[in-house]
Amino acid sequence: MEHLDQKRKITIMISIMAAMLFAALNQTIVGTALPRIIAELGGIEYFSWVFTIYMLASSVTAILVGKLSDIYGRKPFILIGIGMFIIGSFLAGLAGSIVELIIYRGIQGFGGGMILSTAFTAVGDLFSPRERGRWQGLMSSVFGLASVFGPTLGGYIVDHTDWHWVFWIFLPVGFVAFALIWWLFPSAERKEGETVDYFGSVFLTLTMVPMLLAFSWAGTKYEWGSTEILGLFGASLAALAIFIMIERRVTSPVLPLLLFQNRIFTISNLVGFTMGAGMFGAVMYMPFFVQGVIGTSATASGFVMMPMTLSMVVASSLSGQLTTKTGKYKLLALAGVLVMAAGMFSMSFMTTGTTNTIAVINMIIVGLGLGIAFPIFTLTVQNAVDQNLLGVATASAQLFRQLGGTIGVAVMGTIMSHRITEKMGQLAAESGMGAVVQRDPQLSQKLSVLQNPQILMDPAKLARIEASLPPELKELFGKLILLLREALSYSLSGVFLAGALTVFFAFLLTFFLKEIPLRTSNRFKPEAEEKSGKTFAIREQADNS
Repeated sequence: MEHLDQKRKITIMISIMAAMLFAALNQTIVGTALPRIIAELGGIEYFSWVFTIYMLASSVTAILVGKLSDIYGRKPFILIGIGMFIIGSFLAGLAGSIVELIIYRGIQGFGGGMILSTAFTAVGDLFSPRERGRWQGLMSSVFGLASVFGPTLGGYIVDHTDWHWVFWIFLPVGFVAFALIWWLFPSAERKEGETVDYFGSVFLTLTMVPMLLAFSWAGTKYEWGSTEILGLFGASLAALAIFIMIERRVTSPVLPLLLFQNRIFTISNLVGFTMGAGMFGAVMYMPFFVQGVIGTSATASGFVMMPMTLSMVVASSLSGQLTTKTGKYKLLALAGVLVMAAGMFSMSFMTTGTTNTIAVINMIIVGLGLGIAFPIFTLTVQNAVDQNLLGVATASAQLFRQLGGTIGVAVMGTIMSHRITEKMGQLAAESGMGAVVQRDPQLSQKLSVLQNPQILMDPAKLARIEASLPPELKELFGKLILLLREALSYSLSGVFLAGALTVFFAFLLTFFLKEIPLRTSNRFKPEAEEKSGKTFAIREQADNS
């Protein structure tokens, strides 16, 4: 599709970004509206499944569709993805129970995985690697904008209209994107000699689903060493072993193992995985600090978090422009990851005395580093592999990032829980508060809720507890709240430090990333390889030919 005129390419990209915005906004808008939805539908015990099912469906679909789109072309899958997302969104708005909502969110997840996998790959079809930087940056900005406007819009909708409109308000955007892609996006011919790796697809799915569930539930629903979590990990490892055996034997593997012989591909995905683990694992807990330690309201905390996203949008656009202009990316990648690590390291020094201004500055630093670095590692993967494997390579980059984020959130949650328990015991012993509370069984029962730091995120509930206490105990209540804030601050400092060290490890890994010229054409295979009919080439080998 490189041969298309520039005007048509730009129009196609606008329609693709519209589809991405449609999916991203629907994802970010749900978080704010979900408490109101649960209040009406019930089933709070299944609350986490509304997010978990989407993550599972989108992660599995993205990697499977990556290979299929290499065989059949991108157009059918991005259209099917938009169609499924529209259907899932419409049905989610009609949900009459939490179980129905979870099922329809799963349909959205299948559609969302197809959209994201094919959208980023389509950039590689339309533009040469030298030109892709600009568009990768703009597409990353779409997610930033969705993160800014989605939660705010979700809150407005549930406050002023019916919650069903959370899922319906962007349906027109989906229909427009579908029509534009149907009309403008060229169809590709099916590649001859390529077969669908059904068994590999099944065992790849059986590898990913138990692993994602294990990391999602470990430390929250079940203990890390529980039979359930160990069983899920065991099932995942068994499926992985079978998957590797299958991929070594089939002629058209769903995830070619030869890709991992490409050093650029492997290091780029390791960096993406490590960045995802550090960044998602720590930034996901920043609202805990803003609301629980500083004491900012939930509504105002959205505005405190917003500058990070805006700085990411600006940085990703500038990073893309610079990459396209200079053809260089390694120094930018190093700078971006280092800035991220520095921002997260500064977050680890925040205390109960930290102001919103300091928190905003730290988050802006993280956002700048994130915006500079994240788009680059998709570009390096695409630039290092043969055009025939562009879809599966792009999908793998997204998969490793998703896996890193899932694992990071689980590990950071365990760090937070361990440190807050340790600190609460230490502070209670030093202040003598523990003995005071234990001497009065009724008081102990009333204040037992303060053992959970999540209570700090609910000022209304804290106010009700304080109002129910006699005047002589209100001073004690205030001291216990201060202790809880201090313990939460201590635990989150450990989370941010762990995130900073993880991202710094990604910085060290980036030094091993070989910078190769960004091609000005999508063809790079040597003539000898083209004549032999090979469908895979390692970029480094091509450069040495």
